[in-house]
Amino acid sequence: MRPPDWDWSLAEDGALAVDRHELWEEPVEAPRLRLSQSPAEKTFLRVAEQPVSVPPMPRDAGRSIAARNRRAHHQAVRRRRRVAGLAVLAIVALITLLLTAFGTGKPPATKSSSPAPANRLLPAGPPSPMVVALEGALRIQLPIAQSRVTAIGYHASGDGAVALQPLGSQANPGAFTRLARSVFGGGGRGIRWFQLGGGEGPGTAALDVGAEPGTDVYSPVDGSVIGLTPYILDGHRYGSEIDVQPTGAPSFIVAITHVKPDPSLTVGSSIAAGTSKLGTLLDFSPVEEQALARYTQDAGNHVEIEVRPAAALSTP
Repeated sequence: MRPPDWDWSLAEDGALAVDRHELWEEPVEAPRLRLSQSPAEKTFLRVAEQPVSVPPMPRDAGRSIAARNRRAHHQAVRRRRRVAGLAVLAIVALITLLLTAFGTGKPPATKSSSPAPANRLLPAGPPSPMVVALEGALRIQLPIAQSRVTAIGYHASGDGAVALQPLGSQANPGAFTRLARSVFGGGGRGIRWFQLGGGEGPGTAALDVGAEPGTDVYSPVDGSVIGLTPYILDGHRYGSEIDVQPTGAPSFIVAITHVKPDPSLTVGSSIAAGTSKLGTLLDFSPVEEQALARYTQDAGNHVEIEVRPAAALSTP
């Protein structure tokens, strides 16, 4: 609606006089844009120096339990594998200990294809006095010159021989002996000897002193010869068994075999340890496998010594 025309004559001093009570009415127009009626959000800017913190996310309980279960399963599998591995190692170690400590298999004989050292081709003469074994007060001396000895071993014997006490140290001890030596020490001095398998009875009843065939053999004790008996093997004679009654221990008989007796040796002959020659060493490699060959570079030929009670002496 248009306002009425004004009377310009009513103006004073050139000024337009308008009745303040008469207002101009503007038409109301509908807005073209619809504004949001929600209150304006307050926006605050963080100070650059202040750290921005993010609230922790809630943990998924199901995933945590599944992860723990997987870790527990893997750990259990690893433990079972370790236990199984240790059990296998323990079984192998036990079998090795048993075979080492109680093995009695007879090793095969082997012959040496290399020539003998030069010192073995020269006359050696009698041995220097050296006690290698004891039986109470009876002292058994080395019957072969030290430079001709290939190895010394002990084994069982079923001929009523008594156990000898070896001197020196065992060169092939069992697992328990090695463990005791590693803990308490000892066992590394003196004559080195080997424990051989085979036979029945005490494991140190027979003493084998290795040497090349033809080596001179001397008496291991002082005494007198009371027996020269043919040594028969598979129906064939291989030298003689020489029985000596020791002067200091007449209740025992010392039997020496694998020897061809010296022609001058007779029953009743008085002999001295280390100086009286009994004969020469025979070659037994064609007729038997010799356990000493496992520890020598030849067929393991040796002179064998046993100590028996005098009552066990049998006459032919």
